[in-house]
Amino acid sequence: MSTIYDVLRRPLVTEKTSYQSGKLNQYSFIVSDSATRKLVKDAVETLYDVTVERVNIINTLPNVAAAFEAAACLFASPGSRKPSLLWPRDKHFRYLKGCSNGCKKI
Repeated sequence: MSTIYDVLRRPLVTEKTSYQSGKLNQYSFIVSDSATRKLVKDAVETLYDVTVERVNIINTLPNVAAAFEAAACLFASPGSRKPSLLWPRDKHFRYLKGCSNGCKKI
């Protein structure tokens, strides 16, 4: 990994992650496939100026859906890695604070 923007792709915002951020103080991101727990922790601590207590990474498999079975077309969504980060409740967090200058768009 060359920069922290190569490690962290984007924050993951869903109903479940909104609940986790509000009640459990956990935040989720989409990260690169080769990112490790240490790289994710260092990138988030550098970018958002917080202390990360724990990093859990979930690897998701690609979803393949058959559409138009007669034509045998297949559509696939790529797999991804989703780390869930936990830090102290006294630290407030804004998702896009550090991404104003050079966030990697995918």
